Amino acid sequence: MFTCARAFAQAETAPSPGFDIKRPEIVHFINEVAERDGFSRHELRALLKQAQPQQKIIDLMNRPIEKVAPWWEYRERFLTSERITLGAQFWADHQEALARVAATYQVPPEYLVAIIGVETFYGRQTGRFRVLDSLATLAFNYPQRGSYFRNELEQFLLLTRENKLDPLSTLGSYAGAMGVPQFMPSAYRRYAVDADAARTRDLWGDWDDILASVANYLKEYGWVAGAPVIAEVHLDPDPTFQIEPHNMELTETLESLALHGVKVDGDLPGSTPVVLISAEQRDGPTYRVGFRNFYVITRYNNSARYAMAVYDLAQAVEQRAPGTQK
Repeated sequence: MFTCARAFAQAETAPSPGFDIKRPEIVHFINEVAERDGFSRHELRALLKQAQPQQKIIDLMNRPIEKVAPWWEYRERFLTSERITLGAQFWADHQEALARVAATYQVPPEYLVAIIGVETFYGRQTGRFRVLDSLATLAFNYPQRGSYFRNELEQFLLLTRENKLDPLSTLGSYAGAMGVPQFMPSAYRRYAVDADAARTRDLWGDWDDILASVANYLKEYGWVAGAPVIAEVHLDPDPTFQIEPHNMELTETLESLALHGVKVDGDLPGSTPVVLISAEQRDGPTYRVGFRNFYVITRYNNSARYAMAVYDLAQAVEQRAPGTQK
């Protein structure tokens, strides 16, 4: 049932005592998945018995950098000279594929480059945790989001069957995200693209598949070709706005923000939906507005700081990319 198609690097941590597969929630999971997806209960039990719960995974889930670091510190981590230089080099190395994918999906190449630059340093850091360990730990030992991760664990099992991956050696992030674009299993199954008719969707080593999959993800979430992503704002002397730090929804318009003393230069209609976002600097608060395409980027990672890092890296790389120097 579970077969191996690829050898991966060593996992992040040494083995620890495994899960008690007689726990009621694990028994329930095995029974449901076996009945729904046609897996053997015996093989599911044998596989989950080899999963290793890891406290480090839970610790990392509780303190993700995009939630604990201020914007200026988060930005410094991703807007380094090295990351910008390597992004421009990546663009040069994959210029034809980027142009082809951008034309097909109507997503600018700089955003494809920036997303994989932020996610995995252009494929250099795809994760050192066994995906099975990450997803099982979060499915059964992280009740805050247990339902979500039980679904992702099921999706992972289906993916290993479809793509002939070895569930005991497939590596990813501490949250179970995989490959160069760091897709969760459900996103992998739904949005990954076989761009070169190779009869598999390889998000580790096939750059045509990788770039097309990122573009497809953004397009499916509603990327608008030619539309803005972020704009800077300037404030009236006594603005009256309030900001919701965790809100990513476009609950304001340019007009409604202007009534509270938040102005955006340009000729966009006042009815344009936006979200006001905090962009903390070392010397105090600053603000930006995000448009529809900003919201789309947050569907990749539900964080304003993440989406701003992608945007800023995209602009910086575009300035250095072949044929785009301004």
